[in-house]
Amino acid sequence: MRFDVIRKTSNFKPQTSNDLSNSYFEFKQFTIHQDKCAMKVTTDACLFGGWMAAEVKSKKLKVKTVLDIGAGTGLLSMMIAQKIPEINIVAVEIDNNAGSQAKQNFDASPWKDQIDLLEGDVKYLSFPQKFDLIISNPPFYEKEIRSATSSKNVAQHSDNLTLGELLNVIKSNLNPDGSFFLLLPYKRNEEIKKLFKDHDLGISKILFIRQSVKHDYFRIFLKGNLNGVQNETEFDEMSIWDGKEQYTSAFVRHLKEYYLHL
Repeated sequence: MRFDVIRKTSNFKPQTSNDLSNSYFEFKQFTIHQDKCAMKVTTDACLFGGWMAAEVKSKKLKVKTVLDIGAGTGLLSMMIAQKIPEINIVAVEIDNNAGSQAKQNFDASPWKDQIDLLEGDVKYLSFPQKFDLIISNPPFYEKEIRSATSSKNVAQHSDNLTLGELLNVIKSNLNPDGSFFLLLPYKRNEEIKKLFKDHDLGISKILFIRQSVKHDYFRIFLKGNLNGVQNETEFDEMSIWDGKEQYTSAFVRHLKEYYLHL
């Protein structure tokens, strides 16, 4: 699979990273090297990937093509590829260091021939076809205190891609009967509802995530579609840890295919 992508004019400038860590995260079927990436593998991102992949598989969604916006280390692309190995994925990353690392991770994986890595600003890319599935763990923060590290700002702050701009990209590139999955901060819950309404997008499922049964919600896992596909929104919640500081059964169910020691 190779996509001929049209790059439109933009003011995109590659970012650099000063992160000198040399860590990696080993899963059952692939390894994530992350020393060049500002955003490392996180527990909530892993849970999101496992939940998202299970949703696609269990609902028997007809997915052949996937767009991963803000690929980072490549974690989400490889989790969905492991679950549904027949799919083809285009992963887009604006930061050149993260992009080169994601490609390194893809090339070392069993799905290297099914994942294309594109470096650039997704707002200025035009694809030759629409996608059955769009996934993203986008920058969380808008108008908040910034890091002194430019690569962390690209990864964490929405200067290059606001949530509204992300929704526009999704609308432009999703098949009419396709689905998209987003990992978002809970504190933007009310804003998210308004943005979806403004962009005429539907929400078919929301999963509220707690760090433990003792904590408040801190993440939202969201499954959406174009508003032409009408659905009643399904709500649920999940905790990562139980009251005894052990992984909950729901967490284990979604990650046991991926984590080495589950």
